[in-house]
Amino acid sequence: MIRAGIVGVSGYSGKAVLDILLRHPNVRITYAGANNSQGALEEIWPDLRSRTKLLCEKFDVQKASQLCDVIFLALPHTESMNCAEKFLKAGKRVIDLSADYRLRKASEYKAWYGVEHKNPKLLSKAVYGLPELFRERIKGAQLIANPGCYPTAAILGLTPLVATGREEIESIIVDAKSGVSGAGRKTTSGLMFSEVNENFKAYKVLTHQHEPEINQCLSKIASLPVNVSFVAHLLPNNHGILETIYVRLKSPMSLNDVHTLYRKFYKTEHFVRVLPVGAQPETKNVVGTNFCDIGLAVSQDKQLIVVTSAIDNLIKGAAGQAVQNMNIMYGFKETEGLL
Repeated sequence: MIRAGIVGVSGYSGKAVLDILLRHPNVRITYAGANNSQGALEEIWPDLRSRTKLLCEKFDVQKASQLCDVIFLALPHTESMNCAEKFLKAGKRVIDLSADYRLRKASEYKAWYGVEHKNPKLLSKAVYGLPELFRERIKGAQLIANPGCYPTAAILGLTPLVATGREEIESIIVDAKSGVSGAGRKTTSGLMFSEVNENFKAYKVLTHQHEPEINQCLSKIASLPVNVSFVAHLLPNNHGILETIYVRLKSPMSLNDVHTLYRKFYKTEHFVRVLPVGAQPETKNVVGTNFCDIGLAVSQDKQLIVVTSAIDNLIKGAAGQAVQNMNIMYGFKETEGLL
């Protein structure tokens, strides 16, 4: 039995981690903290009544270190770097759900997130926590950079092609749509019900901070530079991500060959479901789960592959993947608490 703490439990991803860990047979939640909410968790999140008597405390690094073996940091971007190093020095394992340790270059972090990184030396030590690709490194990690939700869907959707034939790829366009919870639990006019309901829009077109994360991971997989064109859209839904990815090839490739490639690549991965030929993912089939569903199609000239990838942005795109990483780190069954 390990002791787990959640920092940022008053936010959507922190709450999702809590929900999963409450049913995990090998974990006891010993600390819950936040800076903007304190008190009984069942008051902060009324659906927790009769499920837990935990209190949410004012975040205290020293107390959390004393009570926990592993810490989940469900904090806004730019805040995790204020405390991750302190936990590591205390001998704790850290799973960071923010973007603070995903990018390898401090200069790139500043360019995309607008602030200087406070712990640049840790950037090279953090393990990118995408289990399907980096499982062996995750096993011994002390600091996990949990992937972003958009990158998770994009990278899983693209890896089989990129890993086996990068030189054959001419261009990649990622057309991504996410539910509103992807923006976090904050109050801004653009996220109000009356603004989002019955509306659909693109945002941060070709300037989204998840683009360099996608490029960094895919370039590592390919051992060659990979650059995607990424456009995000806001859906009038609470949960779910659907990405339609257009891959233009230099040479023809049949649908049967593409489908066989994906099936073989993910044949041992429980949480990646490559759908039958002709079937396409739907958000309703992944919301509330840790699954990534992938659909495939090929143009008549066989030089355009359309990959459709769907996940729950708060589960496989955040909390579920974080727990999946924890399971790997501690040698638990990878699906524990997630099915």
